[in-house]
Amino acid sequence: MRLSHGRAAALMVLVTFLWSIAGVVTRHLEGARSFEVTFWRSAFCVLFLGAMIAWQRGGLSVLWRDLTAGGWHEKWPLYASGLCWTFMFTNFMVAMMLTSVAMVLITLAMAPLITALFSRVFLRHPLPARTWGAIAVAGAGIAWMFGQQALSGGTSLTGALVALAVPFAGASNWTLIQWLHRRHAQDPSVQEPDMLPAVLIGAIVSSLLTLPAALPFQANGHDLALLGLLGLMQLAVPCLLVIQVVRVLPAAEVSLIGLLEVIFGVLLAWVGAGEAPGPTALQGGALVIGALLVNEALALRQRSAAPA
Repeated sequence: MRLSHGRAAALMVLVTFLWSIAGVVTRHLEGARSFEVTFWRSAFCVLFLGAMIAWQRGGLSVLWRDLTAGGWHEKWPLYASGLCWTFMFTNFMVAMMLTSVAMVLITLAMAPLITALFSRVFLRHPLPARTWGAIAVAGAGIAWMFGQQALSGGTSLTGALVALAVPFAGASNWTLIQWLHRRHAQDPSVQEPDMLPAVLIGAIVSSLLTLPAALPFQANGHDLALLGLLGLMQLAVPCLLVIQVVRVLPAAEVSLIGLLEVIFGVLLAWVGAGEAPGPTALQGGALVIGALLVNEALALRQRSAAPA
């Protein structure tokens, strides 16, 4: 797929919208709950994504070879990335069933800043003062939301803490991929591994881990249709599309457009399921999203002012 910058940006908006439908869809489930929701979504993703990747690569035997060929020293990045995807898939859906859509999505919006912090710690990438400031402000927003949930009690704080594992797993994943790319750039003889099968590994492990807790199944045909929709349109298709997008758009622009997931997700849950964001989510979310927007706006301004 060859994309211009404009088409890549439009495609990234579509990807972000597809990611954002999880909240409103889960609010219309009738019988499935918690780990069963996670199991079916991951299981359907395995079916669809496995078929798509196998078709791209010329058959299941080729896909199996890509997943298993080579020793541990060659395959450990693929499996480590797959473990990160496992946490992202599992914790996201469990958190959605424990707290509000707004709380989950605002917590996930911390991912770019946590990634920047991990890059500084593990890859020695310098962080400008604006990013340190954004991390502090966004952290204050998350602390405010979590503190208010702790005072109110209930399962909302548990859901928020479960959701917090997702941006940390995502940051670990992106940092690993950055390290692999840098290692290949410094030494071209070291092959950069294909990390797309890691998404499939994550979905497989997620479905296997949640299967025991998902039994006995409560989902009816209506629920399975919705969860199949999530497995295909909210996981498998966006994962394939975003691989094309990141080849064209710079990382900062991808992160900036990715913030639309919070807006799309909250609006869809509000309009489609009547789940209005509470004042705590709005106040904390304003700090998190505001910090991210200011940080990315200053970064874009700095790059545009730099000489070609």
